[in-house]
Amino acid sequence: MARFTVHVREEWLTVPCKDTQASVRWLGTEALRRYMKNKPDSGGVSPGSSGSGFLVRRCQGLGLLDPDDAIGDVLEDNDFIEVVLKDDVMSSELIPSQPEGVHLYTRYHQPDEYICLDGNHLTIEELVRLGRGLYKIKLTAESEEKIKQSRLLLENIVKEHKVVYGITTGFGKFARTVIPHNKLKELQENLIRSHSAGVGKPLSPERSRMLLALRINVLAKGYSGISLETLNQMIQAFNASCLSYVPEKGTVGASGDLAPLAHLALGLMGEGKMWSPKSGWADAKYVLQAHGLKPVSLKPKEGLALINGTQMITSLGAEAVERATAIAQQADVIAALTLEVLKGTTRAFDSDIHKLRPHPGQVEVAFRFRSLLGSDHHPSEIAESHRFCDRVQDAYTLRCCPQVHGVVNDTITFVKNIIETEINSATDNPMVFADRGETISGGNFHGEYPAKALDYLAIGVHELAAISERRIERLCNPSLSELPAFLVNDGGLNSGFMIAHCSAAALVSESKVLCHPSSVDSLSTSAATEDHVSMGGWAARKALRVIEHAEQVLAVELLAACQGIEFLRPLKTTTPLEKVYDLVRTVVRPWIKDRFMAPDIEVVHRLLVEQKVWEVAHPYIEKYRLANLPEARPISPTSFTLEPPVSPCKRARIE
Repeated sequence: MARFTVHVREEWLTVPCKDTQASVRWLGTEALRRYMKNKPDSGGVSPGSSGSGFLVRRCQGLGLLDPDDAIGDVLEDNDFIEVVLKDDVMSSELIPSQPEGVHLYTRYHQPDEYICLDGNHLTIEELVRLGRGLYKIKLTAESEEKIKQSRLLLENIVKEHKVVYGITTGFGKFARTVIPHNKLKELQENLIRSHSAGVGKPLSPERSRMLLALRINVLAKGYSGISLETLNQMIQAFNASCLSYVPEKGTVGASGDLAPLAHLALGLMGEGKMWSPKSGWADAKYVLQAHGLKPVSLKPKEGLALINGTQMITSLGAEAVERATAIAQQADVIAALTLEVLKGTTRAFDSDIHKLRPHPGQVEVAFRFRSLLGSDHHPSEIAESHRFCDRVQDAYTLRCCPQVHGVVNDTITFVKNIIETEINSATDNPMVFADRGETISGGNFHGEYPAKALDYLAIGVHELAAISERRIERLCNPSLSELPAFLVNDGGLNSGFMIAHCSAAALVSESKVLCHPSSVDSLSTSAATEDHVSMGGWAARKALRVIEHAEQVLAVELLAACQGIEFLRPLKTTTPLEKVYDLVRTVVRPWIKDRFMAPDIEVVHRLLVEQKVWEVAHPYIEKYRLANLPEARPISPTSFTLEPPVSPCKRARIE
């Protein structure tokens, strides 16, 4: 007999179907009948609604179903569907069965490739790709052996009735409370249930997938005492993309990210909510069942092993580093295009200047500017048009890009090293040392390292937005750009980029507040047993917001620079920058008169998130690097020579 899991308002119902030739309308009506039957007031559903006042759609992809179609023609056994009452469609109280941005996941396909985890070699790039669902997971043989050995030690501790924190005792303030042997399983389950106290929106499926993958990697090191059976169940859930409902708020980042990781474990236990591409959000037990998986049954210490650690901070931090790297690279390209539009000089990027202050980021940014703007190998008609103007030097927002963008690059490198170390670190407590035959309590769960690093990352990346907003001002201000006001003809009738610049300014101002370090705060928790905390969860979340703001501000600058190019035609810029212009024009047409601008900003923001601008410019930068061409040093008002003073002897001969 076929069975279907049906979501009606806040309830999930299992509806059996003996005849799959029955109509979809029958399935919706039967689900509503069962829903109303279990509610004292029929759930507030009017009797007439159970006939035709509803829509039926699949949870996967949100496709609407024709009520007259036969069930067997459009649904498969154990499919997840949603019945939406027409009166509820616009209700603000209706909780959707899909997370925000679900359109990103409707095309999800199970990957064929595997990545082997051992807790020692995972990179940020690999973790981000695991989050995107590009790999499945399996353990190395060496990892499996370490896990078995540490579990064996734990089982011996339990058999010998030794008193060890978190294994045979309570937690935190209750560390001195010894738990009876027959209550050890309940102890671990109670830990997960009580600690599942997070609030706020759930993490997106991509971020939940990263969180689960990272927790698996840390457990794969073999110092947590988890059983191989339980870890394999976690891997099976990951590979099936069964992802727990994890609220984004609730961690203070001290004794690990307790609340988020408890929610992660709760779903694996078959409690709370889970998400999968097949089901959308549903009761965890139904999601696991639909994928042929069994709930995890926790053994002694396993609850603690699942929630002690900094994986929430670190997984979000890995995404932050990845996106920060991408926008920092593309900021150089966008700034170079703006410099061309504002008819700036390239002399400030002379390598001899930067050799005298050889910070790696500064040297690299100056090199990128030379590779994109060097007129000897990429002739620029715009640059030649003002070669002998009377301008001596440019504003700091153009001239000092290597110094400002450069330190952002060095900041990202510093943070990346910390996050990659954290990704492959054992952050449990107590640690299980099988080779020494003992467990040791320590503080590796404290999130201060990633918290401080991510606060620093937010401060660094914000500067990309701050300097970009000033360049937008120069592009829009006719007294600074020699271009039409706000980059549009018929000013007054048209406002052009006036409010786009305001949006950029608003984002920069908001980010200034977000850059206040969360890790300078600490509140004592757990009856003063956790008397110093990192607040790393907020550090990670606000770093991501600051990075998103930087992406959006630079999207506005890129739009403005491309619009500025229109007023310089028929002159052309360098080849790589023309390619960037062409890329933007594939998604946004020139601004002839005022139109709805928000979609333009959004689509260019998407280009930056997907690193399309870097994909266009990067080959030219690397070609310049490999060619090792002589540096272009064209003559300009900022490059002049003085004749050396004539020696007294020579002056006498001349006289």
